[in-house]
Amino acid sequence: MAKNFKELEAKMKPEARARAKARAQEMIAEMLLAEIRQAVGLTQEELARALGIRQPTLSRLESQHDIQISTLERLVRALGGELEVIAHLPSGAIRITQFTDAA
Repeated sequence: MAKNFKELEAKMKPEARARAKARAQEMIAEMLLAEIRQAVGLTQEELARALGIRQPTLSRLESQHDIQISTLERLVRALGGELEVIAHLPSGAIRITQFTDAA
């Protein structure tokens, strides 16, 4: 009989649970746009419709290695998120506000 994830998690030692949670956060922090869309529960067709573009256009956007910040911001907002641009410099992390939408 298949076990519920919560049941399995409850049987884990606290250290193992902490390691699993940390690894899950690492994986979430490194997702591709398509993976984020899937995690949110949207199809390409649904997200394309929300953006007012065609599905093949969204497919190309999801596979690009270089994308305009304004386009990325539209995608992230359509997924229900907010985009932040952060530069990690030797002196520390700096949030770049030049690209923040005034709206």
